[in-house]
Amino acid sequence: MESQIKLLGLTANHELANAVAEELHMPLTQLDIKRFADGEIYERILESIRGDDVYVIAPIAEEVNDAFMEMMIVVDALRRASAGQITLVIPYLGYARQDRKAKSREPITAKMVASLIEMNGVDRVVSMDLHAAQLQGFFDIPVDHLQAAPLLTDYFYSRNLTDDLVVVSPDHTGAGRARKFADLLGAPWGIVNDNVAMSDPTSADAIVGDVKGRRAIIVDDIVDTGYRVQMTAKALLANGATEVYVAATHPVLSGQAAENLAADKNIERLIFTDTLRIPEEKQSSKFTTLSVAPLFAEAIRRIHEHKQIDVLLRSNNKPEVKL
Repeated sequence: MESQIKLLGLTANHELANAVAEELHMPLTQLDIKRFADGEIYERILESIRGDDVYVIAPIAEEVNDAFMEMMIVVDALRRASAGQITLVIPYLGYARQDRKAKSREPITAKMVASLIEMNGVDRVVSMDLHAAQLQGFFDIPVDHLQAAPLLTDYFYSRNLTDDLVVVSPDHTGAGRARKFADLLGAPWGIVNDNVAMSDPTSADAIVGDVKGRRAIIVDDIVDTGYRVQMTAKALLANGATEVYVAATHPVLSGQAAENLAADKNIERLIFTDTLRIPEEKQSSKFTTLSVAPLFAEAIRRIHEHKQIDVLLRSNNKPEVKL
């Protein structure tokens, strides 16, 4: 008998889990999550999942350590309940920024997280816009790495904002991401020399590439404090850009970041996805949130049916290359 899909949503961004379930026209599996007085987490699956193809949908975010522990506990419960296959759908992989040893006596925490996930018996991971694509190599199990670029670029196509564009990375580490984004839009791309921009954003040396007279799109995977994005926007306008948009997958928005970005007159609009939940108190009319639920739902469907998922990485609006 063919295994059935079962979906579980955890505390972090339960709204996205619900949206994925709606896209797949199935309910979330009932799960009891409690906390003891000292903060200890208790979880129990309230339905049979024996032999089923189970997908746990939750980012490692918000209360990051609690979110990760919640995920590990439910995986243990799934194994002990004889789940057929366990897939973690992690829209935002917390700790991914700690992916290398840059100083003496530092940990590589992203590798440790990957190892713990594998040791707990997970069969597959699905994520989106990892901080570095090579993080897939930290796992010895299949990792499906989805990208938000097709969804984010379609925002600009649908609003006829594709003339005189330039796509900009806020630092050299995001150059590959900016190049792919620019390719989908058929636009040139550039890089901010962040060492210069942080000290003097008005300097001509702050930008590598031609932005004068163009609408600039700052592309990044994560917006956390927002400071780098703000300095990049200032540098772009000082070097002749007509207006600045921000397109980022994961709105971490720590501290006063949301308030500061909403008040920044250098930024026209910020476009995020809902891999992370933006609390009501951090919402702004300058923020647009695009849902990744259809993308994750289709990925789950294709994985279950053993179909390729590379079609999910393409934009419907990518311009044809004329030879």
